Amino acid sequence: MAEASFWLALAMVLVIEGLFPLIAPAAWRKLFTQLMQLNDGQIRSFAISSILLGLLGIWLLAP
Repeated sequence: MAEASFWLALAMVLVIEGLFPLIAPAAWRKLFTQLMQLNDGQIRSFAISSILLGLLGIWLLAP
């Protein structure tokens, strides 16, 4: 069951990740153009913040 939950969560991430470029491709392209201008430290800070927020969500929502 845990393996099925992992694959379900991964599939949901892919769906959510695909929605923004489907709905607003020009804004998505602009966002990635802006991301390319950030330095490595800024990107890493954003990444660690996202990871910590995701882990907090898992901790709060997991049974």
